[in-house]
Amino acid sequence: MEIEFDVKITPGVLYDYMLHHTYSHLPGLMGSLVGVMMLLLFASNRQPIALIVGVVILLYLPWTLFLKSRQQMLNTPAFKKPLHYKLTEEGIQVSQDDTTEQMGWEDMFKAVSTRNSIIVYTTPVNACIFPKKDLGERKYKVIEMISTHMPPKKVKIRS
Repeated sequence: MEIEFDVKITPGVLYDYMLHHTYSHLPGLMGSLVGVMMLLLFASNRQPIALIVGVVILLYLPWTLFLKSRQQMLNTPAFKKPLHYKLTEEGIQVSQDDTTEQMGWEDMFKAVSTRNSIIVYTTPVNACIFPKKDLGERKYKVIEMISTHMPPKKVKIRS
């Protein structure tokens, strides 16, 4: 079985990926925890500085990720055109213009989903991002293909 599709990486797609990536790791979670603790401190003793610090901490990271997604979109030539993906029994093939790259299923790090995308990590920090809006009806076949070829402990996809 083969599944082929094109995806267009947009700032919104990148932002969704960056939010998931950041808040699913310890530094992002710790920042949120500190922000919430500051808001709880404000709630208990009404210190305005605790409110200000809590709000700044909670809003800083999403805002910087938003700006970074826009900047990365502008500075990455590969995101200017659609990427063509082919999922095969051997792995994932991505191509654009005259360049093609093949990655084997055994080399995939993990697969996750967000509300907007299916993300297959090729390394702990690099990933193939499949926006669900670009997959359309193929979304379920893509999930099936990933789930069939990757170990269950590496796949955390909710449809």
